[in-house]
Amino acid sequence: MLVVETVAKIRRLHFGQGKAIKEICRELGLSRKSVRRVLRSGATEFRYERKRQPLPKLGEWQAELDKLLEANAAKSARERLTLVRLFEGLREKGYAGGYDAVRRYARGWQRASAALSAPAFVPLSFAPGEAYQFDWSHEVVLIGGTTVTVKVAHVRLCHSRMLFVRAYPRETQEMVFDAHDRAFAFFRGACTRGIYDNMKTAVDAIFVGRERAYNRRFQQMCSHYLVEPVACTPASGWEKGQVENQVGLVRERFFTPRLRVKNFEELNALLLDQCVAYARSHPHPERREQTIWQAFEAERPSLVRYAGKFDGFHAVPAAVSKTCLVRFDSNKYSVMAKAVGRPVEVRAYAERIELRQAGQLVGEHRRCFGRDQTIYDPWHYVPVLARKPGALRNGAPFKDWLLPAALERVRRRLATAGDGDRQMVDILTAVLSDGLAAVEAACAEALAEGVHSADVVLNILARQREPPPPPDIPIPEALRLRHEPVADCARYDTLRRSTDGAFGDPRHDGRVEVVRHEGGVRPVDHHGGEAPA
Repeated sequence: MLVVETVAKIRRLHFGQGKAIKEICRELGLSRKSVRRVLRSGATEFRYERKRQPLPKLGEWQAELDKLLEANAAKSARERLTLVRLFEGLREKGYAGGYDAVRRYARGWQRASAALSAPAFVPLSFAPGEAYQFDWSHEVVLIGGTTVTVKVAHVRLCHSRMLFVRAYPRETQEMVFDAHDRAFAFFRGACTRGIYDNMKTAVDAIFVGRERAYNRRFQQMCSHYLVEPVACTPASGWEKGQVENQVGLVRERFFTPRLRVKNFEELNALLLDQCVAYARSHPHPERREQTIWQAFEAERPSLVRYAGKFDGFHAVPAAVSKTCLVRFDSNKYSVMAKAVGRPVEVRAYAERIELRQAGQLVGEHRRCFGRDQTIYDPWHYVPVLARKPGALRNGAPFKDWLLPAALERVRRRLATAGDGDRQMVDILTAVLSDGLAAVEAACAEALAEGVHSADVVLNILARQREPPPPPDIPIPEALRLRHEPVADCARYDTLRRSTDGAFGDPRHDGRVEVVRHEGGVRPVDHHGGEAPA
């Protein structure tokens, strides 16, 4: 089974670099069947069950080893301990791993320390579409009259220096996904490499050198956009110096003086306008004859084609209470009544919450970033009202419920009736099967006729569900009658008068039949003769 990293390499080599399947098989040592399956399916992940999950033994001892290395480096050369002595000291404290892991980590730590002690740097140069840099910053703004610390995502194209900035309430993984999608949609493409620091939403573990264990969902996002993620050395901000400088520039020019906005939508629209205005008015730092916007327009053809929106959500399991509520991020969200009793999956996006059960959507809400708030959808509780119609008056989900105009008028008129709650529940239940538009139209039709009872509304809906009458079948000309018969009901009156006398004769047994002859129509009895007139 292919892992996410291998799938991402296959997609980048084929769609990003245009390599053939045969060439990819040679380079990665895979079969053609496996490569074809990845390319044809379009999937970014193939699941498999791992029998045993290996865990690094040194992970929980890195902090202790760092202390030993720092204390050892502070000593004079004559007093410094060898790596074997450091390993033995770590073993005495409970470390159960081997010496080779300690040696590799110590060599990496020494190289990192040596790099920190050298203040010299090498200027970097990037080809068009080669790389972008990503980072976060914290800024203070006034939103709705309240001072709020917002998390600002920064994306910068390394070649053209084009910047993109967007603010969020959180610095979580779903915000990372949304920031990338909006940035790539604005750029109309992505770069082949993305340069990051070791943020927890992207990197699960840091190994020696450049090796990282990236988060599975983050790898899927990079595979979707055909981006190869590259993580910087810890505490080495100069490795993504462009976006680090952008943080200071944006703070000085965009957030000073302190911004005053109504909501996040207004704030992000303002930030996007300022990004474009800055790029149009400032020259490129290396090509002074061009503005940043002109360099960005020239770089656009070199970008990897925008692959469309990535389904960027953060999924967590959750339980459903008996009141049809699911708790997530210190808030509660309602779900359909049929979901009670079984766990659901909460898919958190940047701006909305989806709640799914066995893959089926059982609730969707706009995301709330406060605390201890309950977000209801009254339609989730309509099936419960069928058993408890009295809850319509005092139920928390139905307070300040804004219904369509016709439904609201029917609700107000039924409020004075003795069984008004039951009738209104019957009308609301019909929405689940017929749809809100059809029920609203039925209520408007009933009100136009001066009635508002549930029986009338449901009757109108039933008539609307009836199939239309079949169309008339056109008669072919060859079958059309030349002389159509004329109905003459007076002939039946003649028969009635003729048979009255026959039934009045006592000698007659009552059995009379009608025969047609030249003189007209006469009744005949079953004895062989004509009945008397």
